[in-house]
Amino acid sequence: MLKLDFHPTGKHFLQIPGPSPVPDRILRAMSLPTIDHRGPEFGVLGTKVLTGMQAIFKTRHPVIIYPASGTGAWEAAMCNTLSPGDAVLMYETGHFAALWVKLAKRLGLVPEVVGWSGADEFMPHAPGWGRGVQADLIEQRLRKDTEHRLKAVCVVHNETSTGVTSDIAAVRKAIDAARHPALLMVDTISGIASVDYRHDEWGIDVGIGSSQKGLMLPPGISFNAISPRAIEAMKTARLPRSFWSWDEMLEFNKDGYFPYTPSTNVLYGLAEAIDMLQAEGLDKVFARHERWGAGVRAAVAAWGLPMQCVEPARASPVLTGVVTPVGVDADAVRRLIYERFDLSLGTGLGKLKGRMFRIGHLGDSNDLALLATVAGCEMGFKLSGVKLAASGILAAMEYFAAHPAPSVLQKAA
Repeated sequence: MLKLDFHPTGKHFLQIPGPSPVPDRILRAMSLPTIDHRGPEFGVLGTKVLTGMQAIFKTRHPVIIYPASGTGAWEAAMCNTLSPGDAVLMYETGHFAALWVKLAKRLGLVPEVVGWSGADEFMPHAPGWGRGVQADLIEQRLRKDTEHRLKAVCVVHNETSTGVTSDIAAVRKAIDAARHPALLMVDTISGIASVDYRHDEWGIDVGIGSSQKGLMLPPGISFNAISPRAIEAMKTARLPRSFWSWDEMLEFNKDGYFPYTPSTNVLYGLAEAIDMLQAEGLDKVFARHERWGAGVRAAVAAWGLPMQCVEPARASPVLTGVVTPVGVDADAVRRLIYERFDLSLGTGLGKLKGRMFRIGHLGDSNDLALLATVAGCEMGFKLSGVKLAASGILAAMEYFAAHPAPSVLQKAA
């Protein structure tokens, strides 16, 4: 019989790149009594989270909230703006970009995939899975599309499978330089509330987010941030939609309500998360994640192991992909670390399975939690017989010591 009461002493270290640890403050908010989702109290809650998410996405335009995972928000983005047989340009940066392509095909769209086209000595079986979007390739393809068959450009902001963040502003410039009318759809599922994202400024038509990463919530709700151009496209889109339909959502959302039963208690948590993020300030949130990422990367560099991200300027503040030596099964190392030290790390996905693992450094964390994570990884390598060049623990300690975070007293002041 499966036992679900596994509770070892001490705190479990959940260091995967999502779901991320949920702060006690948010858990307490979620424990409030469930209310009538048609009553006046819910209208207040709904209005708060809808307007709050506009601030998080940095948009003046609507943000729609679904009781669904990020995959649902992918589907909603496409079925509200596109028609059967529409061609879409999709840039492959990793496993999640590839899954989005798969979803597009199942919806009856015709995805055209572009990506890194050169040789990749670092990861020959997964070329480009360690690099960001090359906006010039998008511009070149759109310039050739003189009949404007391509109806949308789809890119991933922060590729969770590889630890690479792409320059979305450059993608917008590429579309504009080609003078192409394609919609710009951006998956920022692991980027929102962790990595700088500017929906309106970057001219994004549909931004796609989810609850379980930088927003520090359990899985269960996802988002579409939509531009006026996206709303206009909805009026002629012919892909079937009912649950995902924006039109009913927009009408009900005017008063803070939803056309069907929402995830009331998760929305309590979302309201609390928005308060926490706004109190800290988004710029400080982004700087905090950048600092954590740099500290963890200092540890990996000291180990002498390669990182999945091969472009230092594009290294994700959210996670770091660690590539194990040839012949060393990354999943076996990860499993040993979990069993011995109660530390969960992200597995390699798709083409990267068995070749790397992922360290999450996002959301509700701090320096000591990340130092403990580095220590757990280092002990796991030692027990697995992997020779490391130097101590990653010392390297991370030195980085954090030389780049101090604001003190508790400074925050209180």
